[in-house]
Amino acid sequence: MAPTRTPTLTLKPGTAWSDAWQRCLAVAPESFRDDRVLNLWDAQWQPDGSPLPATSPIDLSPIAGPPRLDAATAQKTVRASLDQHRAWRHVPLAERRARVAATLDVLTEHRELLALLLVWEIGKPWRLAQADVDRAIDGVRWYVDGAEPMLADRTPLPGPVSNIASWNYPMSVLVHAMLVQALAGNAVIAKTPTDGGVACLTLACALAAREGIPITLVSGSGGELSEALVRSPEIGCVSFVGGRDTGARIATAVADLGKRHILEQEGLNTWGVWNYTDWDALTAVIPKLFDYGKQRCTAYPRFVVQRALFAEFLAAYLPAVRSVRTGHPLAVENPADSLPTLDFGPLINAAKAEELTDQVAEAIDRGAVPLYRGSLTDGRFLPGQDTSAYVHPVTLLNPPPSSPLHHAEPFGPVDTIVLVDTEAELLAAMNASNGALVATLSTDDPATYERLAPQIRAFKVGHGKPRSRGDRDELFGGFGGSWRGAFVGGELLVHAVTEGPEGERLPGNFPDYHLMP
Repeated sequence: MAPTRTPTLTLKPGTAWSDAWQRCLAVAPESFRDDRVLNLWDAQWQPDGSPLPATSPIDLSPIAGPPRLDAATAQKTVRASLDQHRAWRHVPLAERRARVAATLDVLTEHRELLALLLVWEIGKPWRLAQADVDRAIDGVRWYVDGAEPMLADRTPLPGPVSNIASWNYPMSVLVHAMLVQALAGNAVIAKTPTDGGVACLTLACALAAREGIPITLVSGSGGELSEALVRSPEIGCVSFVGGRDTGARIATAVADLGKRHILEQEGLNTWGVWNYTDWDALTAVIPKLFDYGKQRCTAYPRFVVQRALFAEFLAAYLPAVRSVRTGHPLAVENPADSLPTLDFGPLINAAKAEELTDQVAEAIDRGAVPLYRGSLTDGRFLPGQDTSAYVHPVTLLNPPPSSPLHHAEPFGPVDTIVLVDTEAELLAAMNASNGALVATLSTDDPATYERLAPQIRAFKVGHGKPRSRGDRDELFGGFGGSWRGAFVGGELLVHAVTEGPEGERLPGNFPDYHLMP
């Protein structure tokens, strides 16, 4: 039999980084220069800061990097934002709604360009990049349509909201939050993530600023800008999405200052399997859990499986993980082909890929059993492409307690499996990280789910189905170390960035109380 020919792939015409950049220059010339983006503060695009070199995780080719400000300039941006806040808080709600709605319309007009920037900057496959943009637009529109009852008898905060977010969801998390905060009457500040998304955020903020939304967008290192963006007395609220180490430092600062805060941090989200038989349903969901290479705060990297069911679990799991598709998000066989439908592309950078690969090797050296190790030869890549930022799925049984993969979120396509024999062991393994954002328990018996689910320390617990951050009226938060401050989602997001009646206790995890909604 003749060997199967592997098709030669090419970059789809019109999707190169240079194509996206030229479109940005045409759409928002005020915020893009020939070779860099600008910072936005004091209602003007400023050619300040020192641009860092940056590369795309797709192929390590050069792209625009963040123009990093120093601490002194950051303080100026905060004071300018306060001036904007003092004016914006008195703008009638009807006008704020109209301006935010106009922003959503123009974001919709440039949806495909925003998505293409996400592909190049953070490696999202085309389907997921479009979904990130759409969720931002659709989510904010829900707030625009229902703003009056959520804002009844509430007032904006005393100062602007400062947003520090991770790179993985620039639109559906960061831009979404910023526009809702502005709708509620606050000026907003955002720091661009160091690892990616600066061009997408610059374009989105340029379109919003044109509609009169009081946005400040700055770049810089967290250490240098934190004094201004976290500790400044002008700041009314700090909204953070990221890791526990940085989140803990911010939590300490805002607690000392008594400042309103929303701190979403990582947790080891787990999927438990106990007295379960619907293996077809599990097989169907496994590939979806690898969306964006598990670089999501609501990813499920840990399965806790009843030992008696391990053989059946593997029979359902392994064919599913073998079907996961990865590769260059913009590579096609023929120029007229649609962009590929992939589960994920690269990790955020080559350093993260190397770190995760080293963690897997170390875990195996210390006793973890490799159940599945994919190969990049199965991926879709351009001839000669640099694949340093790509990691194919890996599945490990029983990572040792000394491994980071035992107790922390890998933020990459690595699954770990822990076997248990009793319900007590099941709960202990599912609660290994002192709190999580989401969890799922697959069990045939509804009574067993109702009994065990409340003992799982996650804000959302699904019954045989994955849970997500959610949109519109779905609430979101975390237990234990995965969340500090006010919970969000639905009217809680609006309440978190406004002031209500005197003595109000917002649902959330605060230094002196924990209150579920």
